[in-house]
Amino acid sequence: MILARVTHVSLSNMGFVVMLQGGTDKRTLPIFIGAPEAQAIALHLDHVAVPRPLTHDLLKTIMDNLECRMKRVEICALRENTFFANLVLEWNGVETTIDARPSDAIALALRFAAPIYIAEDVMEAAGVLLDEAATAKPAAHEEKPTHRLTPAEALKQRLAKAVAEERYEDAAALRDELKKLSQTN
Repeated sequence: MILARVTHVSLSNMGFVVMLQGGTDKRTLPIFIGAPEAQAIALHLDHVAVPRPLTHDLLKTIMDNLECRMKRVEICALRENTFFANLVLEWNGVETTIDARPSDAIALALRFAAPIYIAEDVMEAAGVLLDEAATAKPAAHEEKPTHRLTPAEALKQRLAKAVAEERYEDAAALRDELKKLSQTN
């Protein structure tokens, strides 16, 4: 297993991507994730306080109250272009492993300050060297991540795309979400 750290969350034309940098070899593992998980990770990375707990914050509070400790997160497999992760927990002296989506596992690991590990075969199959990531031409189904976006910037981009695609119900929901976000800042 390779010890990794979250470097950032970006938005590409394929969606949000979280970047995990592995140890001393400078390989980076890009994992595409959903918007809510991207927001949860980005808010934590940027030390943004939210007025009410997000789902991952709530789960951390529950686990803390139950005295359940998160020992680590493992990005353990890649099958059919889908990443798999495990939460390794300890409760009452008993270690247990729970299957999780990598995005949720990463969001929780950040909140617990728990280490994140990537299986060597996963990094070998999907990791890229930082120099490669910066200079390589993306494959037809990939897009290089853009700069790190704030949650508001990401919402604005999604709103513009929804309007351009004439998805007005989605645009209205995104506008409302953006308005709520601006009121909390």
